[in-house]
Amino acid sequence: MPDSLLTPELLRRLEQFQLLAARRAKSSARGERRSRARGQSVEFADYRNYVHGDDFRYLDWNLYGRLERLFLKLYEEERELPVRIFLDASESMTFGEARKFDFARQVAAAIGYVALSGFDRVSVIPFPGFDSASPAGRNNLQPAAFIQELAARGALRSVRGKKSAIQFFQNLSALTAGGSANLNEALRRGALEARQAGVAVVLSDFLDPAGYETGLKALIGRGFQVDIVQILAPEELSPTAFGDLRLVDSETGAMQEVTFGRYRMKSYQQTVQNFLQRLREFCQSRGINFFTASSNTPLEELLLKQLRQAEVWG
Repeated sequence: MPDSLLTPELLRRLEQFQLLAARRAKSSARGERRSRARGQSVEFADYRNYVHGDDFRYLDWNLYGRLERLFLKLYEEERELPVRIFLDASESMTFGEARKFDFARQVAAAIGYVALSGFDRVSVIPFPGFDSASPAGRNNLQPAAFIQELAARGALRSVRGKKSAIQFFQNLSALTAGGSANLNEALRRGALEARQAGVAVVLSDFLDPAGYETGLKALIGRGFQVDIVQILAPEELSPTAFGDLRLVDSETGAMQEVTFGRYRMKSYQQTVQNFLQRLREFCQSRGINFFTASSNTPLEELLLKQLRQAEVWG
């Protein structure tokens, strides 16, 4: 994959956007988001009665002239919005002529860039886990590549500021996919580890046999605004192979021989649509923004049209 995940033209267009958080930021770090905390920004919030020891600079003397009472002007602090991107890096994401993992990294790069441009804090959490104690099925990596990816994963845990964008892209490009996903556990752990709730973006094919319900509920319960992008390969949406086939599970290695005729093709496509509909209904009933995309979808179609129309950013 080329080092540049996003074209210069697309980056220029993304700079015009800002993530639209339904909930105000609660982070303790300064940023450019309205918060419920009261501070010294230029955004007026409210008045309160003066008490001994308050700073005279924030008294409203015009109000005193009318009411002959002292009131202190309160302002909204500007806080950063924590953005956590859960990136499926399991073996199943390597499938497709247009690899699902490559598309997912590009979407992660775009969302991260918009957040960094708005001075929000970005954390990318690839799963399954990847550390020196548990290589997560990537034993084929050379030691140097192993160390490089380990460092990249660590650096992606907390990124802030537009000046970090180039290194952010390089670290995303260093990630590889392999091993078995545990989607529910990754989301649950990510929800528990977060110091503050913010925006959680989940990029996955959602094909984990254990499901997705527990993990997504954990994020919602923690107070996150959740957006998910389900990424499937064209071959998964519309297979072209027919006849006697031996199917191999990319993550478990399990094999099954099947006869795949045109009748079974219709049954398969109906099963796929039912799966998509269940996931969509689960998300809609819980206020989760749901998007689905083929890995060969033009990136601008998803980023500049679908996400914008759904007011993920604007």
